[in-house]
Amino acid sequence: MKIVTSLSFQGQCREAFEFYARVLGGKITAAYPYGDGPPDMPVDAKYKDWLMHCWLDVGDQSIMGADMDVQWAPNVDKPKNGFDVTLHTEDKAEAQRWFDALSEGGHTVMPFGETFWSPGYGSFVDKFGVPWMVNTVPAADWSPSQGGWAG
Repeated sequence: MKIVTSLSFQGQCREAFEFYARVLGGKITAAYPYGDGPPDMPVDAKYKDWLMHCWLDVGDQSIMGADMDVQWAPNVDKPKNGFDVTLHTEDKAEAQRWFDALSEGGHTVMPFGETFWSPGYGSFVDKFGVPWMVNTVPAADWSPSQGGWAG
């Protein structure tokens, strides 16, 4: 089984997925605009370049995405709530790099740093409105340097 997160945008799906692919070293394997849909599918000209389906592979993981208008997805224009795209790595430097690059232009929720569960963790909402968490998986012999909430 593979569980894949699907993200919704309002015309920024292609830009977001190209950004994610660049930062995470992934590959976009599908990007279908509404304008390339079946001939009998009615598409307003303003949506013809929006993506109805996008797929990004990063290692053995994937993220899906699409552009949606409020007529099709009534809350797409509201802040994303109730989920985070979460990245885990055993390499703290890699986690820091992901955090720094993906959070650029967005809003930091919790700055990247040591916590009681991780040598490096942070959360943010990216410039596309997508919430993320980046976590460093601790080695078996790791223990927090200060023992508190964040270092």
